[in-house]
Amino acid sequence: MSSSIFSTHRLHNKTVLITGASGGIGKSTALLYARAGANVILTARRLDALEAAKQECEAANAQGNSGAGGKYAVITLDVTKREEVDGLLAKLPDWASSVDILVNNSGLVLGVERVGDIKYDDIDIMFNTNVRGLIHMTQVFVKHMKERNSGHIVTLGSIAGRLGYPGGAIYCATKAAVRNFNEALLKELVDTNIRLTEIQPGAVETNFSVTRYRGDQAAADKVYEGLTPLTPEDIAEDIVFATSRPPHVNVTEVLIFPKAQAGPFHYSRKPAAK
Repeated sequence: MSSSIFSTHRLHNKTVLITGASGGIGKSTALLYARAGANVILTARRLDALEAAKQECEAANAQGNSGAGGKYAVITLDVTKREEVDGLLAKLPDWASSVDILVNNSGLVLGVERVGDIKYDDIDIMFNTNVRGLIHMTQVFVKHMKERNSGHIVTLGSIAGRLGYPGGAIYCATKAAVRNFNEALLKELVDTNIRLTEIQPGAVETNFSVTRYRGDQAAADKVYEGLTPLTPEDIAEDIVFATSRPPHVNVTEVLIFPKAQAGPFHYSRKPAAK
């Protein structure tokens, strides 16, 4: 990972908890925080992938040479299971008496069916992960942040929360719910020292589209055909930047596209080379 162009000294020895940290944006964010000298708790459902990401965090911290951080822990977590979220605080390592930064990264999209043909199981999975899981995580950690009167909550939203598109009605609805939840929470926290940031990416090349197309790699590849999409590292840079600002600065919302995108499925594609 390339060196950051901005100072991250304010993150030294801060404790960061990230959901969905076994790959994609979550993993890239964990690595950049480790490089910046933060302590990181990685959560996701796959223990083997978490352990591998933890080892990469250790290497990233050494590479960053910040002289800070270096503590990492992995916790298996399914954000759709309320009992696991409620029990998360009890599983935190001894060195994590408090979580300074919560990154609500877990989320997914399933299918491209239009209204009338959407599978009910897909509706439940998307709302349980993207909305209920995020709200449960926030509820648990915001209480402790209020007790300390400090903290930062980062949420991964989407351009889909602003603009709906055919074949994405449920996903768009979940991200619109997240956006409005964040707007309400921002107002609730205005009299505290707790900061809130929503990152709203456009096209990012991760396993997102593979999941949407139920493992069809060829269909997923067509989403990015003729484009230079954003990378997980691009989004991680935004997250780390927002959470490393001075205490009086609150980066409340970031909308980020690749240059060739102007909205959901509104792209300028280059023709394939012959």
